[in-house]
Amino acid sequence: MNTPAIELYDPDVYAASVPHEAMRWLRDNAPVYWHAHPDGGGFWIISRHADVVAVSRDHKTFSAERGFVMVDELPPEILAETRNQLLGMDPPRHAPLRRIVIERFTQRMLEQLEPRVRDITRGILASAQARGECDFVYDIAGQLPTAVICSMMGVPEPMWEQIREWSDHSTSATDPDIGCSPEQQRQSSLDMGMYGYSLAAERKGKGGDDLISLLTNVEVDGHTVTEAEFASLFVQITVAGNETTRAMISTGMHELLQRPALLAELRANPAALPMAIEEMLRWSSPLHHFRRTATRDTELHGQTIREGERVLMLYTSANFDERVFREPMSFDIRRSPNPHLAFGHGIHLCLGANLARLEARVFFEELFRAFAGIEETAAPARIRSNLVNGFKRMPVRLQAA
Repeated sequence: MNTPAIELYDPDVYAASVPHEAMRWLRDNAPVYWHAHPDGGGFWIISRHADVVAVSRDHKTFSAERGFVMVDELPPEILAETRNQLLGMDPPRHAPLRRIVIERFTQRMLEQLEPRVRDITRGILASAQARGECDFVYDIAGQLPTAVICSMMGVPEPMWEQIREWSDHSTSATDPDIGCSPEQQRQSSLDMGMYGYSLAAERKGKGGDDLISLLTNVEVDGHTVTEAEFASLFVQITVAGNETTRAMISTGMHELLQRPALLAELRANPAALPMAIEEMLRWSSPLHHFRRTATRDTELHGQTIREGERVLMLYTSANFDERVFREPMSFDIRRSPNPHLAFGHGIHLCLGANLARLEARVFFEELFRAFAGIEETAAPARIRSNLVNGFKRMPVRLQAA
């Protein structure tokens, strides 16, 4: 077997396009693949859907807490900070805090939130309409999730743009147009956490119906969220809320613009949006990967994974696995079933998954009402990142309805 050159760490690879051919080769020939890392070590890539699911479920063997979820090793002091994030917790620490958050994201709460999401969306689209030409990613898709999550948490509107900047620095530091130095990236994360801490301290014990007050003034299984825990939770909620929805909406819009018949179909029948949004999620896979660290020696597909080694669950590959998805390179808005892993899987399934779905559905409903036409005026530019999968620029021209 001739092994092709596989490079799935270098951010430049993803700036050009998603390396689907390399991922397909791994799924077919090396589903557990050792990839070199610039630090001199390496990591295992898990590329098949079933294996990503299995690793996600086996938190006793594959820990989120031991090395956090990023492929790069973190300094000890930063790693310690991540352990207050749900993403970086293993059971039993994980369960009480997750339950507290889940109880704030009930279906009833989302139904009550929908009018606010619609009002925010209409305001964003009205501003875009006034300009006529704009950047779909920055001016439209990126505005919505920030406004929604900040509104839910009662963050003052003058701080919304700062929240977006901190979030971008946390996830897209390797992109020259978005990112910053490692020192600035760490400072942005600290500043965001401290801001969340200050909000939690300000509202602790004072009631209120915003998300921060609800999260910091409730007890589940004898556990109350501390200000320090909320600081880390604040970072996770704002960053995850921004990235997933922005990537899904902008990628989904781009794919529809390449397929005018599908766009016309959804415009004529918005009731088909929920199923189409699932395909947008599968296709966009907003995060390429998350990491686990082996807690003991184990074996998968004949490969021995040693205790302490890094294991990457490659969602972008799993969501295009031919073993699960028929004709995965076809953008099929009627795909059913569609068991994508865009929100992860298992105990670390994204807490805001249904909020993202709500935002996307409302967004496209309002977009179709506001605009008779939309066209790209230049090719979109992708984020230079091996973590975040999406566009950073997408110039468009809007035609009012």
